[in-house]
Amino acid sequence: MANGERSATAARRRRRAVVAGAALGGCALFAASAAPAAAEGAGHGRDLTYVALGDSYTSGPAIPRQVDANCARSDHNYPSLVAAERPVSTFKDVSCAGATTAEMWKAQGTNDPQLDALNRDTGLVSVQIGGNDVGFGTIIGTCARLGSQDPAGNPCERYYGSSGFDQLTLTIARTAPRIDRVLRAVHARAPRARVLVVGYPDLLPDDGSGCYPSLPFAAKDFPYLRDTEKRLNLMLRLVAAWDGAEYVDTYGPTRGHDMCKAPADRWIEPLQPASPAAPAHPNAKGERAMADAVLARLDGAGHDRY
Repeated sequence: MANGERSATAARRRRRAVVAGAALGGCALFAASAAPAAAEGAGHGRDLTYVALGDSYTSGPAIPRQVDANCARSDHNYPSLVAAERPVSTFKDVSCAGATTAEMWKAQGTNDPQLDALNRDTGLVSVQIGGNDVGFGTIIGTCARLGSQDPAGNPCERYYGSSGFDQLTLTIARTAPRIDRVLRAVHARAPRARVLVVGYPDLLPDDGSGCYPSLPFAAKDFPYLRDTEKRLNLMLRLVAAWDGAEYVDTYGPTRGHDMCKAPADRWIEPLQPASPAAPAHPNAKGERAMADAVLARLDGAGHDRY
């Protein structure tokens, strides 16, 4: 290997180590101080091109009106609501249910790679990704299956910690460099854009209480899973800061409207939805709440809460 190649490889390894270390250790101050400046003046003005990237929490599966069957995308998801309330000249929503960070670079069904929607004229980008890299669906299925075996205990936490180290914490740390790579690609393709990294909303009671058997997790696994989601959001916030993007907190604004609440009060549907939405996903009220969080950040009023 030539000296130049060795240097480049070493630099990439150092960057991955720093990003993963921030995700594990919560080095917010370091990440914030290391972040490059955001694109000055981006995301403002009347001739604004807005591109939304993301997974099913962005696309809004089952929420009327569905406009892309391949990606389960609603025209009342939060990017559509944001675009309707801002002077956007061009709006491209390429979010797609099931997307991981890999789908930023590769086609998903009939849809092109999500990053292909960006160009040098893009002025605003929102990105909500990482949940599928961590394995939201698998985690929920596993913990629901184990919950019935020990409803008063923490079988899910024990399962993911059986190796002596919490596997979900490790998975989140391993996802951090993937988020970093996505954000660097966004900046490279849309160098003038204001980039918003959108966190995930409050899925479970923030006080650690449960609602078994309505949501079939064991009692002590509710706080474990709550903390896992908070750890994911913290990682996203830190990587956003490292890469000169802005973090949009959606956990705080949706607190108290989780899957355990009554149908009239919840913004995240449980495993058997009562309102149009995918299981364990935001309903129309949840998408509205995330849109409001994005709008608040655009207006400079957003807060980082995790």
